[in-house]
Amino acid sequence: MKEIFPKAKRRAVYLDHAAATPVDPQVLEVMLPFLKNEFGNPGGLYAKGRTAAQAIANARKSISDVLGCPANSIVFTGSGTESDNLAIMGIAKGYFEKGKHVVSNKIEHDAVLHPLDELKKQDFEITYVDVTEHGQVTPKSIVDALREDTILVSVIYANNEIGTINPIADIGRAILKWKKENGRGPLDAPFFHTDACQAAGALELNVEKLHVDLMTINGSKIYGPKGSGFLYMRRGLKVKPIVFGGAQEFRKRPGTENVANIVGLAKALELAQAEKEVENKRLIELRDWFIDQFQKRISKVVLNGHPQDRLPNNVNLSVLDIEGEALILYLDEYGIAISTGSACTSITLDPSHVITGIGKPYEYAHSSMRFTLGKSTTKEDLEYVLKIMEPVVKFLRQISPVNLQIGEAKSVSMASAFVDGGVPHFVKKNQS
Repeated sequence: MKEIFPKAKRRAVYLDHAAATPVDPQVLEVMLPFLKNEFGNPGGLYAKGRTAAQAIANARKSISDVLGCPANSIVFTGSGTESDNLAIMGIAKGYFEKGKHVVSNKIEHDAVLHPLDELKKQDFEITYVDVTEHGQVTPKSIVDALREDTILVSVIYANNEIGTINPIADIGRAILKWKKENGRGPLDAPFFHTDACQAAGALELNVEKLHVDLMTINGSKIYGPKGSGFLYMRRGLKVKPIVFGGAQEFRKRPGTENVANIVGLAKALELAQAEKEVENKRLIELRDWFIDQFQKRISKVVLNGHPQDRLPNNVNLSVLDIEGEALILYLDEYGIAISTGSACTSITLDPSHVITGIGKPYEYAHSSMRFTLGKSTTKEDLEYVLKIMEPVVKFLRQISPVNLQIGEAKSVSMASAFVDGGVPHFVKKNQS
């Protein structure tokens, strides 16, 4: 790889906290006993089993205190993806006799979009409401989409790519108002689900204030262990299991519980809640400074997502006239880790469905960069990134055949500039 800035002193800068966070030392400390001596199965009647079962009960209570809900409303899972699947498929299985209509939007995480695709194969009808130019879902768009046979609404709390925050509480209130006007109670469909994986640690999580019936959270975004998550389910909902086996987790999610991950997840959420106010303020100051300096030092840069209603740590920029994958690889040579979008899809070369979903052209999607700050991020880190970015972007633009103006898109299909042998990279990959 061409050495563009050979005199720069290498500095490791991790700016992909929306994909994964390091495990907090305090989290690891509470996990270690259950990875060593306290290895008992929580289903056992003997002492080690009871110790494990009590640890799970304590974790469930800790999480329920943060969410403002009964402890038995929390079901532990193996990830945010699994929690989303359980919410969507579980409601569909429990209420299909009441209706087979679901409302969502096309810039959700794939952990929501793909289960919805599966429901379509089972003759469910999915209504995808439009989002604003900044990626927000409005309460009116949701209410306008509701029908007599609607059983579920799923709206992400904060978008994982562009960081835009949705007005979840307002949407929840609007759904409750619609239900009341149509003679329905809290335990009648439609039910409201939100994926709050990116929101945890930054935004309000009290489920009664948000008026949600189901909420997804995982551990790997809040300095907890990977492979941990939970689903909040309002008591009384008929959420059917999607995996079958034992009676664990109130018969909603069978399988021997991962005690270490569960106690780690609870501790991570507890710490995130305690640190939220101070850390949010620090991150917002760093985020806004970085956006301002980036746009001052590098031309033809577009901010994606809402300028104010966005996560404190999220910066998503389209750097026009370059190819995103190339920029990531060059930055990696200088110790800088960023992504092009969702952690679940960034290893592919597909253009971001979120950027195109908010009306931006293909070229903007293929040149979008996501920088997500974390607890260890400093202003010196961001200054180093800017120092490296300037010559790297200049070099990549020199070898790029694209020369766009902001707001402009090429008329050719799928941006012929980003091609290999006449075929766009992501199309060629899908054909191979």
